[in-house]
Amino acid sequence: MNHPTVPSRSGSMERGGKTGSKGKGNGNGKGKRPRKGRKKLALVWLFFIALVAIVCAVVGYLLVILNGERILNANINKLNLDKASIVVDRNGNEVAKLYNAEGNREFAPIGEIPKLVQDAFVATEDKRFYDHNGVDLLGIGRALVKDVIARSAVEGASTITQQLAKNLFLNADKTIFRKGTEASIALALEQKMTKPEILELYLNRIYFGKGQYGIKTAAKYYFDVENLEDLKLWQIATLAGMPKAPNTYNPIRNPEKSMERRAVVLKLMYDQGLITEKEKEAAAKQVYKPSKASKVDQKYLAFLDYVLDEAQEKTNLTEEELRSAGYIITTTIDTKAQAIAEQEFANDERFEKSVDEQKVQGAMVIMNQHDGSLVAMVGGRDYEAQGWNRAVKQRQPGSSFKPIIDYGPALESGDFFPWSIVQDVKKCFGDYCPSNSNRNPYLGAIPMSQAIKESRNVSAVWLLNEIGIGNGLKFAKNLGIELGPEDRNLSIALGGLTHGVSPLQMARAYSAFANGGKLYEPHSIVKIEDVNGKVIHQFDDKPEQVMKETTAHYMTELLSGVVQKGGTGTRAAISGRTVVGKTGTTQAGIPNLKTSKNRDVWFVGYTPELTAAVWFGYDKTDKDHLLDGSSGQAASMFSAVMSKVLEGYKKKSFPVPSGVQEEEEQKLDPVSGLMVSYSPEAVSVELIWSAVQGEGISYRIYRKEANEAEFRMMAEVADGTAYDDMALLPDQTYTYYVTAYQQSTGLESEPSEQQTITVTSGMETTPPPEESEETVPPEGTGEPTETTEPPIEVPGESPTPTPSEEIPPPVATESLNPDIPASGEESDTVPLFGTVP
Repeated sequence: MNHPTVPSRSGSMERGGKTGSKGKGNGNGKGKRPRKGRKKLALVWLFFIALVAIVCAVVGYLLVILNGERILNANINKLNLDKASIVVDRNGNEVAKLYNAEGNREFAPIGEIPKLVQDAFVATEDKRFYDHNGVDLLGIGRALVKDVIARSAVEGASTITQQLAKNLFLNADKTIFRKGTEASIALALEQKMTKPEILELYLNRIYFGKGQYGIKTAAKYYFDVENLEDLKLWQIATLAGMPKAPNTYNPIRNPEKSMERRAVVLKLMYDQGLITEKEKEAAAKQVYKPSKASKVDQKYLAFLDYVLDEAQEKTNLTEEELRSAGYIITTTIDTKAQAIAEQEFANDERFEKSVDEQKVQGAMVIMNQHDGSLVAMVGGRDYEAQGWNRAVKQRQPGSSFKPIIDYGPALESGDFFPWSIVQDVKKCFGDYCPSNSNRNPYLGAIPMSQAIKESRNVSAVWLLNEIGIGNGLKFAKNLGIELGPEDRNLSIALGGLTHGVSPLQMARAYSAFANGGKLYEPHSIVKIEDVNGKVIHQFDDKPEQVMKETTAHYMTELLSGVVQKGGTGTRAAISGRTVVGKTGTTQAGIPNLKTSKNRDVWFVGYTPELTAAVWFGYDKTDKDHLLDGSSGQAASMFSAVMSKVLEGYKKKSFPVPSGVQEEEEQKLDPVSGLMVSYSPEAVSVELIWSAVQGEGISYRIYRKEANEAEFRMMAEVADGTAYDDMALLPDQTYTYYVTAYQQSTGLESEPSEQQTITVTSGMETTPPPEESEETVPPEGTGEPTETTEPPIEVPGESPTPTPSEEIPPPVATESLNPDIPASGEESDTVPLFGTVP
C-alpha cells in the first residue's frame, strides 16, 4: 500500500513552497527586494530635503540677522527727523515749517516713565512684547489671514520693536520687502538691546500728532503735565490710543473719536488685568479740554491742516514722514487773503455773544473757480492746529441749497428760464406741507426770479416736484454732492438733508455756476518735491463740464437778484464789484422747543474772480445755543472779507455763452398799466392794460378771492387789451393780474402788477397799493425776509411739530451788536431734514 509522502519542513516540498511563494512577486525569486529599496530611497531623499531645508532656513535666518545687523550698524545714530518739510506759496515764499526738531521732543528715561504708562502702550500696541524676540509669529499669522481675506495688506502685525525699526530707518509702504527688512532690523535690535531699552526708545520716538514726538512732549502738550507720574488713567489711555492713527485719534482734532479710541485702550487694559472695571468706567467718561500748551500763536493753521490731509491722500505718506523728510510742498494759498479772513474771524463784533464759554463758530472757504485752487480757508474762531476744521465738516445748508437741487436742474432741463412762472401757493405734496412765513404771504403765480430772490419755500418745493427728485439728485451729484436714498424726498428742496454739506462742498458746487458750468477738483497743493528735487505729486486735474453753459449763465442771472435791493442777501454786496449768491438758514430743530432762533446760517456767493462760502453756528446746538440772527450776518462776513481780498484781483466778467442772447430775446415783456374798476350798473369789474409788442399775443387773466390760496386763470383774451369780469359776488375782495402769452412759442410773460378791488353792495373801493405786494422788511433793516418752514422729524430724536404746523414769525429784537441784524431780519429758515412718505 502506498502512502502519500508528507513533506518535511526542510524537504523539497518546503523549498518548493518557498520558491512558489517568492514567485508571487515577479517570477524571478526576488519579489520583496524592490519594495524595500524604494522605501530606503524615499527615506534618503526626505533626509536630504529636510537637511537642505534646515540649511536654507539657517542660512536665511543668518542672512536676515546679518542684514538687520548691517542696517542697524550703519544707521544706529541716524534720526530721520533732522530736516523739516517746508510749505511755500505759488511764488516759492515760505509759509511754514511743518516740524521743528528742537521744540517738539523731550527725552524721558525709562525710569521716569511710570509702569502703568509702559503697560498701557504694551497692552495696546504689542501685548506679547515681553515674550517674542522682535517678531511675533502668531501676530504675523493672524495678519496674513486677514490680508488674504481682504486681498490687500490691511493688517500690519508690527511689534513695538518693528515699529521702532520702521520709525528709525524705513518708510511706511506696506510691501513684503519692507516688512522683511523691518523684521530683520527688529531681530537685530533685540540682539543688541534689552526690552526696557527698546521700550524707552520707542516711547521717546513715537509720534503723537500735531508735531509732537515722545511721551513726555505729548503729555506736556495735550495735558500740561510736566511730570509723567502726574498723568491720570484717562490721560494715559488717551495717549496710548494715539500712535495707531495720530490724526484720527487726536483729542483736539477729533475729540469724539479720541474718546472712542480711549475706551478701546481701557478695555484692553482691563482685559489684561491692569485696571479694575470701576477705574475703566470712570476714565472712559472724562471729557477732554484743550490745554494751555496746545494754544500756540500760529498762522494759517486750518489751511496747513488741509494741506497735510491732501498730501497724505495723494502720496500715501504718513503725516510724520511729510513733516520730517524735508519735502517742499508748493501750495495754492494766497497769504494776504488768508490773513484777511483770519483777521475778520478774530473780530468778536462780527459774531453774536454767547450765554457761556461756547462761542458762536464759523467757517469760510475761498476758491478760485477758474482752476479749482483754494485761496484761503478758516476752520473756526480760535482754531487749534489739527483741530475741528469746520470748513470741511457737514452742516445743514438751508435755502443756500436751492440753486443746487431746485433751480439748477430746472434750468438744465430747458423747460424753465429765469422768467418762467412758478407757483407760490399753500399746498401739500402728499403728507409734506411746506409753508412760507406769515410775513411772506402766498402770491400765487410768480416768476422764478422773484421766488429765488425772496427765497420762497413753497415755490422751491413746487419746482422740485415738477422736475422730479431724481433730476435734482443727479444735478447735485454732478456738482460733487452725492445724497443717499434717505434723501429721496421733497424736503431736500429746502436744504433739509440727512447729513448736510460742508462749506468746501458748497463753494465747489457754486464755482461751476461762476465758471460757465465747468467744475474743478478743489485742491490746496500745486506740487510736492523731495529733498533731491524730484516731483512726487503734481496737480493736473482737468475741468469737467457738469452743466450747460446757458444753465450757469441763467443761474448767475437769478442769483444776482438776491444781492440786489429787495433780495435776502443785500448785505453781501461789494462796492464796485459784481456779486451774486444765496443765503440759507435752518431752524433750531429741537424737539418740543418753539422758537424763532436758528441753528445754521449761510451765505454762498461768487464774483467773476472768486467763489466763497460762509457758515455760522454753534458746534453743539441746544436750547441755549442758537442764533438770534439770520443769514444776514454770514452775508456781512462775505462782504467784509471779499471786499479786501478782491483789491488784489483784476476785474473780470462772467462768461456769456454763445446763443444765450437769442434765447433771451424770446422773453415776452410783462404786461404793464393794469387798472381795475367796478361798474355797479353792469355789476362787473373792468380790467384794462397796455399792449405787449409781438405777433400772435393774447392775454391771460388770473384772479383769486381773498379766502382763496392761489390764483386761477379766468379767461384768455385774443383781441384787445380789456376784459369785463362779471362772475362776482357782493362783499368780496378780488385780486387780479394779467400775463402776455404767445401761442407760437409757448412763452408766457411775467405777471403784471397785482390790483385788488372790493365789491360791496354796489359800492366800489379801490385799495390797491402804489407798490407791488412784496414782503415788507422789519423796521429799520431795509431788507425783506426769507421764508420759513416748520421743523421736520429728525431721525433718532423725539418728534418735532408736524410739517403742516405753522411756526409764528420771528419777532424783531434789539441786536446785541450793530453788525448783526435784529432777530427776524431775514428768515429763509428751513428744517434740518425730513422724509416724505
